[in-house]
Amino acid sequence: MKKHYILGITLVTAISFLAFQRSGVDSVERYLEKNGHTEFSAGSPTGKTGAPGESTCTDCHSGTTQAGTSLNNLLVLDGATPMSNYAPGGSYNVTLALNSGDVMEGFQATVLDNTTSSMAGSFPGTGGFGTSISSASGRDYANHTATSNTEGNLLWSWTWDAPATDVGPVKFYVATNVANGNGATSGDVIYLSEHLLGSSVGLNDEVLDVSDFTAGYAANSNHVRVNFNSLAVDNMFFNLVDLSGKSVFASNLGESKIGNNETSVSLPSDVKSGIYIVNFFVGNKAMSSKIMIQK
Repeated sequence: MKKHYILGITLVTAISFLAFQRSGVDSVERYLEKNGHTEFSAGSPTGKTGAPGESTCTDCHSGTTQAGTSLNNLLVLDGATPMSNYAPGGSYNVTLALNSGDVMEGFQATVLDNTTSSMAGSFPGTGGFGTSISSASGRDYANHTATSNTEGNLLWSWTWDAPATDVGPVKFYVATNVANGNGATSGDVIYLSEHLLGSSVGLNDEVLDVSDFTAGYAANSNHVRVNFNSLAVDNMFFNLVDLSGKSVFASNLGESKIGNNETSVSLPSDVKSGIYIVNFFVGNKAMSSKIMIQK
């Protein structure tokens, strides 16, 4: 872990020096392409989430950051139930879905105490479901891996152990990279978002602008039918998880409309009979419903 951190610092320092010595973005791009820029396809150097005291992925990728509120869908799950606050000492599954479809996609995320900006809890283990975990300067980071950075990957997942005591609201900082896969720094777009999670006191629950959510399974067509009312137009994302919290199917569904929404999601034929949880996003607003699939 430490070797990768030192390597990241060395590379960023080399890039900065070269940019000073040479003029134009092309010089940096040629250096990166020739000297290992593509190694970061397996995860970004630490400290690139845009959190307090951190920089962003634009240290290496040309261009400016964009608002990622509607693109980065982050959900904190207790088993299969979405949470809007945490219990001290609890262990949660965090999932990140990216509403995009470019050639390559990546991310980095951390979670901080919203008051002190220190690490809130920890990301234990080595990750899972397409993620790796790294640490630096007292903060843990979840990152994409070399096998989960393609457009075919719709979901990243990792474990978060909440702080042992109630520290008040915590905030997840997420940076995603929608990349064109040209092996250079140009043509990529970096999206930043912040996701607030209330303490167990529950004073910071987010007021949803979606309501009346229902989901049901239609056995004759192997579809899940979803209904809800929305006060906004935003991206919709569907995630079907089993009772252990494992995602079995995920899909981007385009944009919602203002008012009543009805949509039907076709499931793969290999989804087995059983009880599942439908987690449904409209932008960053999460809804859930339990369904039974019986074939």
